Amino acid sequence: MGALLTAGQRHEAPFFADVMNQVRVPRATGRPRKRPEAVAGDRAYDSEENRRWCWRRNIESIIPARNGMHTGPGRPPTCDEEKYEQRNVIERLVGRLKERRRVATRYEKKASHYKAMLQWAFVGEYLKR
Repeated sequence: MGALLTAGQRHEAPFFADVMNQVRVPRATGRPRKRPEAVAGDRAYDSEENRRWCWRRNIESIIPARNGMHTGPGRPPTCDEEKYEQRNVIERLVGRLKERRRVATRYEKKASHYKAMLQWAFVGEYLKR
């Protein structure tokens, strides 16, 4: 899991590459793989930069196209619907993290303290599994 703290009013889509650079995926051999095989996101992540980032790293982007955004030449991007349905795993994880009052209401004023609490919540979720 990876996390990046930004201002509350900022949208998270511009920070897609920064968060993805923090993610390490385990392999069967034990050495961490630097990139996943596929990345799923909602329509808000549909941007040329995010798709290009995935394409350069040979990662399948499972991001549905926004309505009316791809009207130029060429074929519009595709999205594997069966894989996209698995995105609810992340949504449920976010919901479980927000069950922790300290994470949901952000009592900590310093970003470093809040990130530590968020990592603590990640560890708790990991140990539950």
